[in-house]
Amino acid sequence: MDPNTEAALHALLTGLPVASLGTLHDGTPYVSMAPVIPAPDGSGFLIHVSRLAQHTRDLLAEIRVSLMLMVPPEEGQDPLALPRVTVQGEAEEIPRDSDRHETAAAAYLARFPQAEMTLGLGDFSFFLIRPTAGRLVLGFGRALSLDAAQIRDALSPAP
Repeated sequence: MDPNTEAALHALLTGLPVASLGTLHDGTPYVSMAPVIPAPDGSGFLIHVSRLAQHTRDLLAEIRVSLMLMVPPEEGQDPLALPRVTVQGEAEEIPRDSDRHETAAAAYLARFPQAEMTLGLGDFSFFLIRPTAGRLVLGFGRALSLDAAQIRDALSPAP
């Protein structure tokens, strides 16, 4: 992967605050929205979701998940030219009484300070989404398949 592509992938994975979250609901695809941040250790993505939400119940029943991060369209832009990345992964709930939860909470609040209220609610949990594969699209005809290592490398802080 050339340096420009690496930089674009890094920006997509670390710079966008909202992802489309794809789960399996009784074996059927289900897509919702979730605020997302890179895990501080670069191992994947963190989401903070309520057990009242269908996607959370789906994550608890089936760990396979997908995230799509996409640059918002500009006026008149061809939708096929929108830079985007889709990440397949496996979701793991982070235990509330763990050091990992405290680390996740601190990182999440740094990006979403308005989430302080939901951190105190008992029905919200952090999930780590560990990437297994992905697909980067940087415009019409510019696509690249990604493996887990490439995604984790791109989640690391920029040099």
